[in-house]
Order: sequence, then structure tokens, then C-alpha cells
Amino acid sequence: MTRLGRATAGVVSTLTLASALSGCGSAGSDADTLTVYSAQHESLVRTMLEDFTEETGIELEFRDANDSELANQIIEEGEASPADVFLTENSPAIGVVDREGLLAPLDEKTLGQVGEQYRASTGNWVGFAARSTVLAYNPEKVPEAELPASILELAEPEYEGRVGIAAGGADFQAIVSAVLALEGEEATRAWLEGLERNAEIYASNTAVMKAVDEAQVDLGVMYHYYWYRDQAEGGLVGDDARLHYFGNQDPGAFVSVSGAGVLASSDQKEQAQRLVAYLTATAAQEKLASSSALEYAVGTGTASAEELPPLEELGAPAVDPSGLDAPTVTELMQEAGLL
Repeated sequence: MTRLGRATAGVVSTLTLASALSGCGSAGSDADTLTVYSAQHESLVRTMLEDFTEETGIELEFRDANDSELANQIIEEGEASPADVFLTENSPAIGVVDREGLLAPLDEKTLGQVGEQYRASTGNWVGFAARSTVLAYNPEKVPEAELPASILELAEPEYEGRVGIAAGGADFQAIVSAVLALEGEEATRAWLEGLERNAEIYASNTAVMKAVDEAQVDLGVMYHYYWYRDQAEGGLVGDDARLHYFGNQDPGAFVSVSGAGVLASSDQKEQAQRLVAYLTATAAQEKLASSSALEYAVGTGTASAEELPPLEELGAPAVDPSGLDAPTVTELMQEAGLL
């Protein structure tokens, strides 16, 4: 049985942002309750779903933990899982659950609300938010003209001691999964061995950004929204850091999606399908775009926050998000000494 790590799903909370409207759907004292295992940022998910209960009469109970914890929990629970819907921060974890045969096919209409590149080729889960890989850099240490052309160059000897990564986080591991999908196992192994020599390890993307800002390292691999959020708050952490987008379909231009799927074991599949459809529909996508999260909206026809470079201009590589191999990434990173 596939494992991402050993842990147990965590906090349980209930979303009751408005009373169910009488006569609306299944509203009233007998309203349905969906159990949602969610690894995405709590504030973003609650913002996107703030009107869901009022509009549908379906209550939501959340269990919040990280991607690997919740994926493992679902796999361990199997057909006895109380989860109706699984939401991830990055897609490799939901891919593991899908390959275990634990997700139900999504409605075609729901799949059609999101661009093909942001949903699983299996049809069993769909993206509802996205984030771009970026390279944070300190222009006082590295002039823009001297930035690497590819994320793969960070494994070269000239970058020893100059790179920061959050190796233990799901974000960085998703980026590694894209390198694996695009470059193959041997090239990924060599890249990780180079990073083990070159990189300083930090606890989080924010810590990586801070290290770059304070010139502890010259460069840092992270996702875009940490910097944009910080800038919106006055640049308290990263005022001296800048972002470099690799583009050119480089693995370093990988766009990771947050996935949503319905559990095959759910006895409320119709209601669960409505939740996933709601997350990917225009209203929820526009709430994402106007929120302080500064992640990308992926709903067809929905523009992301105006501060962000448009998704279509990032030059992201074509990667099937359902083909990202989290277990092999874990093995390779352990072999390289990064985990």
C-alpha cells in the first residue's frame, strides 16, 4: 500500500457561515453534512465556500491537516473513510489517493469548468487553485543577467552554498515531482544529489524568502504567492528579494494545482459533487481571485488577481497533474539525503 509518511489527520471544524435557507435544496434541520478533508490553506477554502451552505443547505465539517497526512489517512481508512471530499494544497497527494482507486469520477460539467492542464487526465479530480514555481533572488548578490536559465542548473558546483530550499515541505516535493515527470528518474536523482551539496535547508517557503532577503543565500526555490502576499503586507519579510520566472517550459516554471475529488466510499456523492462543482465555478473562483491568498484562479474565463503575471504568460511545462509520482519523489529525496 502506498504511503507518503506516517501521520494522522488533524483538526476538525465546522463551517456554518449562514443558516440554511428554508425550502432551498436540502435545507432545514435535516440538512446534509459533508466531511471535507482539507490540506489547502484554511482561510482560502473558507473564503471560497463562504456562501455554499446558504445556497445549498449542505453543512460542511472540515478535518484540516497537510497533504501527506490526509492522503495517508484516507488510504488507511479505505472504504470506511468518513471523508466525502478531499482537497489538497498540491496535486501529488490526491494523485496517490486516485491511484489507490479511492476517488469517484467527477461530473463532466465540473471537469469542463477548468482548463485541461489543471485537471487529472483520469477525470477523478480537478484543480481549484494554482501556484507557480519561482526563483527568489537578491539582486545585490546576483544581478538579473546572471540568473540561471533553468532550475536544473542549481545542482551545478558554482551554486554550492548559494541556494535555499524547504525540502521537507509538500510544495518543494511537488516541484521535484515535476522534475521527475519531465526529466526522468536518473536526471532527477543527479539534480537532487547536486542540491544536497549546494542547498541550505529551511523550514518553509517564508523562511527561504527571508534567507534570500537577508543575503544568507543568493537564491531560493519557492512558490510565487509567498512573495506577493508579503509585498501586499508591506514587504515585511522580502522587501529586498525579487522573483525570477524561468518560463520556456522549464521544470522550474512548473505550475502546481490544488486538487478536489469525491471519495468513492462517500454515501453522499451527489452533495459531494455539488461541492467540487461549486469550488470550480465562477463565483468561488472570483472569490479566490479577489482574496488576499494571491494564488491563481483556474476556472475557465476567470482572471486571477491583477498583481499576478497571467498564467498563460508563465511558459509552464505541460505536465499531467495526475501523473506526479509522490512515492518515488520521497524515495529519491531520501536517497539524496534531503529528507
